[in-house]
Amino acid sequence: MGESRALRFSEVQAEDGLADWRMMFQTLETRFATGGFTRGLELVAYIGGVAEELGHTPELDLRATTLHVRLISRDVFGVTQRDLALARGISGVAAELGVPADPAAVEIVELALDTPDHAEVKPFWRAVLGYDDHPLHDAEVRDLAGTGPALWFQRTDPHETPRQRFHLDIRVAPELVAPRTEAALAAGGTLVSDDRAPAFIVLADPQGNQACLTTGLGRD
Repeated sequence: MGESRALRFSEVQAEDGLADWRMMFQTLETRFATGGFTRGLELVAYIGGVAEELGHTPELDLRATTLHVRLISRDVFGVTQRDLALARGISGVAAELGVPADPAAVEIVELALDTPDHAEVKPFWRAVLGYDDHPLHDAEVRDLAGTGPALWFQRTDPHETPRQRFHLDIRVAPELVAPRTEAALAAGGTLVSDDRAPAFIVLADPQGNQACLTTGLGRD
């Protein structure tokens, strides 16, 4: 249903009926202040009806007092007219239920790693995070399910890796530690320390940037 061309930011901004929504690069998002879980479930049911009618699926995150809605056409990895139609329909049923939108609450956190050669370190971070390549941008890996923050690589001049002021802790199910470690090492990473395994192990990418794979094991 609808045109399958990814729309530019300016094109979405020029559309009517989208006051509840914010364009966040490849997605159109909002948050509804449901005030309670039961009302949130009711809104989800109404949204399901709109989605079925339009033949396009939203991505929903229901919490105790809020419902976050993300719209994206994954065939083009962007916002299309299908998403705009669904956004208007969702706003309509939310208004009928008296559930207000709070689009100012929408926020996306991304991580950026300075590197002179993103191709050298990208396989490590893709492996240790269990991510995929960004469908459109070579210098980025991301969780295509939209749960974890994207990691992109910012071009810098060659430099010695400084002491890190922060690193990534990647908390996973215990059975994922071994395959994630093997994949990270195969992608050019090194094992820095496993002294605290299975609680956590420390790995580094080929340029020395570190990450920890952590579990709940060994913490009691």
